[in-house]
Amino acid sequence: MSHVHIIGGGLAGLSAAVELAPQAQVTLYEAGPACGGRARSFHDKALDTVIDNGNHLLLSANPYTFRYLDLLGARKTLKGAGEPLFPWYDLEDDISWDLHLSSGRIPFWLLRRGTRVPGMKLREVLALSRLMKADKETVVADCLAPGQFSRRLLEPLAVSALNTDIRSGSARLLGNIVQQTLAKGGAACCPWTAAHGLSESFVTPAMAYLEEYHADVKTGARVSALQFDGGRVSAIETSFGVVPLGGEDAVILAVPAPVASGLVPAVEAPNEFESIANAHYRLEAPVEAQGAVKKAGFVGLVGGMAEWVFLHGEVLSVTVSAANRYTEWRNDEMLQRIWEEISRALKPVLLKPLPEAMPVARLIREKRATFAATPEQDKRRPGAQTSYVNLALAGDWTDTGLPSTIEGAIQSGLVAVGALGFRSAATGAGGVK
Repeated sequence: MSHVHIIGGGLAGLSAAVELAPQAQVTLYEAGPACGGRARSFHDKALDTVIDNGNHLLLSANPYTFRYLDLLGARKTLKGAGEPLFPWYDLEDDISWDLHLSSGRIPFWLLRRGTRVPGMKLREVLALSRLMKADKETVVADCLAPGQFSRRLLEPLAVSALNTDIRSGSARLLGNIVQQTLAKGGAACCPWTAAHGLSESFVTPAMAYLEEYHADVKTGARVSALQFDGGRVSAIETSFGVVPLGGEDAVILAVPAPVASGLVPAVEAPNEFESIANAHYRLEAPVEAQGAVKKAGFVGLVGGMAEWVFLHGEVLSVTVSAANRYTEWRNDEMLQRIWEEISRALKPVLLKPLPEAMPVARLIREKRATFAATPEQDKRRPGAQTSYVNLALAGDWTDTGLPSTIEGAIQSGLVAVGALGFRSAATGAGGVK
């Protein structure tokens, strides 16, 4: 049986490992103490509770993500309204509304005042067509029209999806998301989140699955170099020694872009990055919301620093995308500003008001959370195949056609499996090499 060595235990590496485990011997090397990468949970001492290292919103139009969860029997670990419902609050104008998409492809929601973006004009919707037709050079701002449809929906969607400002973000990448979601109707846009933490949904079930197939998962195993001979990877240098590769062995490199470039200098990869800041507030009792916010479990914010507020029992978790712009802000300043914003936004929908004084809180900044999703950086994204016959690349920074997302990471793992000649749902490749 072939032996595949997977370097990197984030979602790209886990996706590849899960796909390969039934058809090959798998060894996975993760430098950290646990797998999961940017999609994992941990116990935070300051808050004395388990939190996610980042907030992630899944949409029903993520086929590879839901296939991954179904293979692991983990779909039941998600929560959501089960319908395309998105509560919003405008911090500048102090108004709230519920975006409720039509289930089919015909966008009836655009015609109803109670389901569309307030203050929008129908002509603004042409921006969706411009995004879907955008070339590799176009930025998001060039496709948008002035008005509330852009300000209250497309701009926050762009910033959160691309993690990049609209004046430099790739219109093509956002257009691909629009094509797979809004253009397919509300049935493709139902939002879901992890009910009990990202690790319970994406990591713990994968570890159990890999153990069932006798895969070898090595944590705390840092790979420092790859050795090459005759157009192949011949050995892996790790923190516990050199691992020689046999003639039938293969490698999937599923590490962040800078690490991949360091291990394989011939790989051109994105070299500019954007940060994400996540704020977590621990309350004395679970938050009790009503209406659409209760059903959805989150609310989107416009016109402030905070962008998404997720209600996780006694913990409120907030995402701030494209956070390079807040580099000069102190953590305590950001936490106080965000607390004031979410207190205003949630006040109309909570059965009990939030305390005036900010509770114990934690701000986590991921300085290189994603590659900067600009047209220039998008061109630097490599495919899965490399010039080495037994080496493939995986990661949300590879050329998936999507920005850095969970769907892109999982898809990239499958494509890497196919690039090595194994069966893969993403490529249809058949036969074990």
